[in-house]
Order: sequence, then structure tokens, then C-alpha cells
Amino acid sequence: MGSAVGKISIRSQEELGEMAIAGRLASRLRRELGKRVAPGVSTMALNEYAERFLLQRGAKPAQKGYHGYPYAICAAVNDCVCHGMPSERLLMKGDIVTLDFVVEFKGWMADTAWTFAVGEISPEAKRLRKAAYQAMVSGIAEARPGRTIGDIAEAVGQIADAGGYGVVGQFGGHGIGKAMHEPPEVSYIGMAGTGRKLKEGMVITIEPMLTIGSPEVFIDEDGWTVLTQEGGLAAQFEHTVAITRNGPLILTR
Repeated sequence: MGSAVGKISIRSQEELGEMAIAGRLASRLRRELGKRVAPGVSTMALNEYAERFLLQRGAKPAQKGYHGYPYAICAAVNDCVCHGMPSERLLMKGDIVTLDFVVEFKGWMADTAWTFAVGEISPEAKRLRKAAYQAMVSGIAEARPGRTIGDIAEAVGQIADAGGYGVVGQFGGHGIGKAMHEPPEVSYIGMAGTGRKLKEGMVITIEPMLTIGSPEVFIDEDGWTVLTQEGGLAAQFEHTVAITRNGPLILTR
């Protein structure tokens, strides 16, 4: 959602500690939503649960109201890549659904997304989910001081190429902290050794989106929903990650 321009913030240990609290809340909500994903459940019901969960804990859904977006979560089903709006449509056995949300707690933000299987899914969908998860993990492994955003992109690309998947280029990760989108932008298309150098104290989201077939996308007439042009399935996993001297620190684990 949006783009990041300007100066990159370097966070202190104390600030990372504050962000980790938001991250833990995001991780708890992700687990609770995962337990509730099932055939016959609507994504609107998941959205309402998420909003209640956060408000009861003194947090808030940061994307609600962002550029007019009306919901607490994004819910992307099957060929929806991202920014899918919750609806009353019931999830069906065999669907995959990516739930993506940003938690704000005491002014600090954490962003996470997960592609869940709705009941038993096809072998093809299982392989895509596994590859999308592995792409995120491989990208996170490169999130170290002195590495570059291109290193992250290349790691993601290697996993995608091995499975014959597309990597969506129009949407990427971003810095995060006091705002939902801060610099730098984190593209998953790129070569090792290129792009912005990572420094200790930066916090970024690592959230590659993989597709079956072409990674080209279009935006639906609602102005939000991003769909694959060819109708292929899409999957995405996302963590908020701090760059530390000891390597990547996942704040939303």
C-alpha cells in the first residue's frame, strides 16, 4: 500500500523493542486468524475478528482509513495478489487466501501477511505456497548490514525460478516504523550487489508475491484489488525484519 520516499530511519535498540511489541501482537493475530480460516467463513468475518482483537488490546489496524481503505485487513483470495477487500463471499475448500495487515501499537507499526490454505488444496497450490514461504525466508537471510536490496531480490528470484513462478514487480516491500510506508522501497526484481545498502537499525518488510504463470497484474475497478492478468494463483508471506549486527531480527515471528 503506497510508496516510500525520503530519508531512511535508523532505529535504536529501545525503538526496536517498541516495534517488537507491535510485531508480537501482529504475530498473535496472524495465528488466531489462521485458526479461523475454514470453508464457509467469510473474509468479512475475519476482518471483524481482527479489528476486535486489536482494539481489545489497545492497538489499532493501521491500514483502516489509509488513503480511504475501509478495512482492518486485506484478504486476497486465489488470483488476487494483494489489497483484496474483505467481503461476504464465503471461503471454499481448495481456496488459498492471503491475509495482510499492519498493527499499530503506541505509535509503532508492524506488518505481516500469510497465505492460508482453506481446507485441502490442490498439489499445485501447495507447491506455490511452499515456494512463496521459501522466497520470503531466503530474502530474510540476506537482510544483514552491508548487503543490498538487490541481494534480497536475487535470493527471492532464485526460489521463484527454481519452481517456474513469477515474481510480482509492481508491488514490493518498504521501510516501516512510525509510518506504515517509509523508505527504502524493497523490490524483489533485481541483481545481487545492486540497490540500496542495508545498515544496522533499518527496519523493512520482506514480502515477495509469487504467481503461477505471468506475474503481470491489474487493479480492479474498486481501485484496490490487485489481480493476476492471466488468472493464475498468487501467494505471499511477509515479516517485518530489523537489520542488526547479529543478522536479521524478525519482529513479527
